[in-house]
Amino acid sequence: MSSIPEQLRLKFDRALVDAFGEELAGTDPLLASTNNPKFGDYQANLAMSLAKRLKQKPRDIAQQIVDRLEVSEICEPPEIAGPGFINLRLKREFLEAQLQKMQGSDRLGIDPTETPQTTVVDFSSPNIAKEMHVGHLRSTIIGDAIARVLEFHGDNVLRLNHVGDWGTQFGMLITYLREAYPDALTQPDALDIGDLVAFYKKAKIRFDEDPEFQETARNTVVKLQSGDTETRQAWELLCDQSRREFQKIYDRLDVQLQERGESFYNEMLPQVVEDLEKQGLVVEDQGAKCVFLEGYKNKEGNPQPLIVQKSDGGYNYATTDLAALRYRIREDGAQRVVYVVDAGQGTHFDQVFQVARRAGWIPEGVEATHVPFGLVQGEDGKKLKTRSGETIRLKDLLDEAVRRARADLEKRLQEEGRQESEEFIENVANVVGLSSVKYADLSQNRTSNYIFSYDKMLSLQGNTAPYLLYAFVRVQGISRKGAIDFENLGEVSMSLQEEPEFVLAKHLLSLSEILDEVASELLPNRLCQYLFELSQKFNQFYDKCPVLQAEEPLRTSRLVLCDLSARTLKLGLSLLGIEVLERM
Repeated sequence: MSSIPEQLRLKFDRALVDAFGEELAGTDPLLASTNNPKFGDYQANLAMSLAKRLKQKPRDIAQQIVDRLEVSEICEPPEIAGPGFINLRLKREFLEAQLQKMQGSDRLGIDPTETPQTTVVDFSSPNIAKEMHVGHLRSTIIGDAIARVLEFHGDNVLRLNHVGDWGTQFGMLITYLREAYPDALTQPDALDIGDLVAFYKKAKIRFDEDPEFQETARNTVVKLQSGDTETRQAWELLCDQSRREFQKIYDRLDVQLQERGESFYNEMLPQVVEDLEKQGLVVEDQGAKCVFLEGYKNKEGNPQPLIVQKSDGGYNYATTDLAALRYRIREDGAQRVVYVVDAGQGTHFDQVFQVARRAGWIPEGVEATHVPFGLVQGEDGKKLKTRSGETIRLKDLLDEAVRRARADLEKRLQEEGRQESEEFIENVANVVGLSSVKYADLSQNRTSNYIFSYDKMLSLQGNTAPYLLYAFVRVQGISRKGAIDFENLGEVSMSLQEEPEFVLAKHLLSLSEILDEVASELLPNRLCQYLFELSQKFNQFYDKCPVLQAEEPLRTSRLVLCDLSARTLKLGLSLLGIEVLERM
């Protein structure tokens, strides 16, 4: 079932061709939802944009389009307003028929795309031998939501975790552990992950201050790269331990990922440089091999280089990212590669993409996109940290959200005099706590920084996960109170009578359009806003339109609206990685 705007755009396209010829086929009708219901539901503004081209008055153009616009099964007769706006009001019968189609569909009437793509979504990407911290929150949650929406859209999505599992840091850590705690290099889990992080910090200090230690660490990296058995075994133990710790977080957040770290591309790096050299893109500068970038200048005003091989023969992040991008397109068959990485890496990705395009590794029709996001800030507006100035561990942040959700729930149960089992309390606290963290992040425009506040994200009022979950729970309450089986409502004959029903119906039918936007623009906050407005419109409908007390066929029609609201909330929240609750 096509979205309503999509159906209308097709109608406008035919009318334009009929009125002005094939050269106007595919012209954007500039269709938008109206801000004021008195102007109808949609407004097309194309007449003004065509006036100069057609050398006619906009209102005359609008009239010629309307004369040929065949929308009688969708809308009331179109009206021309002002200088040439075309206003459209949806017919009640059309809305009722669309809702019945939506009700009878497992996918709420949304068809998968007819042109599916193979899409790589690169997200999360923590570093081995370090714990996941609050800095990994946004990439993990935003990347998962984008992957879920694209999967529902019908794309073949490869979810990749480009972990930092290679390079100088392993030389430092292995060298330090050989002195301080050699068992960690031969026995699994000899150290707690927190202790491993502490040793890493000490190794970094030694590396920066002790030239002899630094030389030994660099030699250890060489041994690792050349496949030395002992060094390789130590590296694998450290990677396995970190991997298991990461998985605990991913399981808790219900995030699926395929690990393919930096080490995967290590053997491809010489070929990357060789290919760039063959194409004449590499210039040697002070012993390093570089590709000079177009549009980037250094302080002296000269072209800025992207180093692909250092003067000591080593490689860097840019070389690895070039190898990864080339592999994803050539071997994985990716038509779209999406990198969910913080905004600070924007220049890096722009440069890598430029070099890859110049090398012909991003062919025509393939899209490489950096999906940037801002910082998570404390309520003081500064980067979110512990009181001692340390970066907050992601595990601790999630634990605190669940703890606070439990405290709020227990207080509410006490005030209501309700008795619930420990299992119920634990489940609700866990779902509400984790959902609140996810939703608070996803509901922000990802390009902006946002203030992290437990109190705001756990509130039952406003644009929060608990508010949306409560709307879903409200429908389940109707089911329990009226002994309603929503899956077996019998023969459905929709009957929209009151204004809140129309408002809710139109919003429900715009889901397909919103999901198309998110799949295209990769902005999950658009879906959050849609679900928040759905919850508001459902609550207004519920407050003003009796459901169980209504006479048939109105009763069943309103039950369908309730069911569609709940199903839409459940689907939308699942695409954000959020679980629903039957009771709260």
